[in-house]
Amino acid sequence: MAEAPPPGDRRFLIFFDFDETLVDETSDDMVVQAAPGGVLPGWLKDTYRPNRYNEYMQRVLAYLAEQGVNEPTIRSIIEQIPACPGILALLRFLQSRPPQDFEVVCVSDANTLFIESWLTRAGFRTVFLRVFSNPAHFDRNGQLQLRPFHSHECQRCPINFCKAVVVREYIARRVRERGGRPFQRVFYVGDGANDFCPSLTLSQRDTVFPRRDFPMHRLIQEMAEAQPGKFRANVVTWASGEDVIKTLRKIVEERG
Repeated sequence: MAEAPPPGDRRFLIFFDFDETLVDETSDDMVVQAAPGGVLPGWLKDTYRPNRYNEYMQRVLAYLAEQGVNEPTIRSIIEQIPACPGILALLRFLQSRPPQDFEVVCVSDANTLFIESWLTRAGFRTVFLRVFSNPAHFDRNGQLQLRPFHSHECQRCPINFCKAVVVREYIARRVRERGGRPFQRVFYVGDGANDFCPSLTLSQRDTVFPRRDFPMHRLIQEMAEAQPGKFRANVVTWASGEDVIKTLRKIVEERG
């Protein structure tokens, strides 16, 4: 069967990061707990190179497989990661809204298997129209194979993933698919330094939600001080998903 075309009637588009935005941990760090003694050997940690974390995690996952860490163990660890404060309430809010309100997308430098596993277990996979992340799957030997999402020329981001490229291309494609009709507003919920880059692509009518006192928030503050007016989107910080709900509810109600 041909895949159904994406809905064209959504009024708003909202992007979410995964690690420390949907879940209150870094999923890669949680999986490392399955290593013998809960830590990685020094020789393996020493292979990390700046901006090449995806390649490093490929080696980590190979090591875990060699140590007998299997698929059920990894899935169990991921599925038990707690959500960030108020995030389940935020996802329930999005789930409860009329279908024409929100198109929801996840953009993360984690991997597809971790994200899909957690969302499915939490009961919110169907809330998300798309998940953009590094491809991952278990091979016939039970090893979790990880690949980079893409290559790009952005100097700010890791070599395997620039969220700004993903966000910009996704919005452009969806507007074309919608017959040239833009979303009324775009929202971005994140926490990390790699969430700052996509937030720069948004306009004055859009809103970014940086997690309070996390790297994304600090980078926005630094730009506001050093280059006033350059950061165009509205900024609403969050410590709980309830903070995001308040803003979204106000916007959807004022626009009917």
